[in-house]
Amino acid sequence: MDNTNQKKALINSEIALFLRGLIIGKVLTLMVIGGLLWWLLKPNLLSRSSVDSSNQSSNAISSNTLPSTGSTFQTVANVPNASFNYGGSTAWASIRQLVDSQIQSDRPELQLRYVDPVNASPGSSSGIRMLLDGKLDFAQSSRPLTDEEQAIAKERGFTLKERPVGKDGIAVVVNPSLKVSGLTVDQLQQIYLGKITNWNQVGGPNLPITPLSQRPEDADTVIFSNNSDLKEQALGSNVQYVYSTTEAVRQLSKTPGGVYYASARSVVFQCSVKALPLGRTSGQLIPPYREPMVSPEQCPRRRNQLNTQAIKDGSYPIIANLSVIIKQNKGREQQIGDAYAELLSTDQGQKAIQQAGFVGVR
Repeated sequence: MDNTNQKKALINSEIALFLRGLIIGKVLTLMVIGGLLWWLLKPNLLSRSSVDSSNQSSNAISSNTLPSTGSTFQTVANVPNASFNYGGSTAWASIRQLVDSQIQSDRPELQLRYVDPVNASPGSSSGIRMLLDGKLDFAQSSRPLTDEEQAIAKERGFTLKERPVGKDGIAVVVNPSLKVSGLTVDQLQQIYLGKITNWNQVGGPNLPITPLSQRPEDADTVIFSNNSDLKEQALGSNVQYVYSTTEAVRQLSKTPGGVYYASARSVVFQCSVKALPLGRTSGQLIPPYREPMVSPEQCPRRRNQLNTQAIKDGSYPIIANLSVIIKQNKGREQQIGDAYAELLSTDQGQKAIQQAGFVGVR
């Protein structure tokens, strides 16, 4: 009996040892397999982690999330809690779409409503005119204030202030088929004054020039500086007036001798027109796009990009300041104008302006 019990105990002990060994073996096998799988999948996991980090970084950039040391929309004081009307330059369109939407997301107490002019084309001039008439609380401009506008403001008991928040270039565009290497600023001005009327006068083909322009009273950009003796002269009789840049681009695509000037941000990316290099002298022509130029045949698969470096360092000959026009009347208009300019002048605002395709002022 004792022998039988001893045999049973021995058998049970051997079974237990076998099962324990089997379990340990399986655990070790699973650990080996798990380690092998981790080693094989490690590059993908790291890649995925990198992509996730990149996406988070991209999201942070798109929402202009800045380090705590940078000024943001949240750090601006004295932002009024109300709804305001604003308008003006068409060159500011991408800022209104990208930057202003971010401002209102971060500062929901501030509501901005863009107002189109009645019986006039939208632009800097019409926006400033509406501000003078009390139809806007502040205006966006891509050209300097004129002496006449300041005089009207003074007559009405206030002054107007320009607060630059960004920079743009003024680009000259032509039909893609036109063979001309570029223009000097003086040649461009002489074309619009009617003094140069054929492209062969500036090294191009024997082809009449068809200058297109917005009407001076509605102009969004200018090629004659505010202190230029030429600014008071009438444009040439051959100038054809257009309502907007969109209309001008459409006409240029079917007008071999046409020419037009506008915000570089508005026209450099277009496929149906060609931007010309500009210079203060014929020996220093600077393109408004990054070289090499993308040909119309490559567009829209590829598009020309703005030459932001030339605009930033001032080597591009015609620069336009993007300014907030503020009514100095110690009232609600001045409060919102100052607050809006402050928002765009923050680190977050300057980064967003650059993302909108312009150059910051600092």
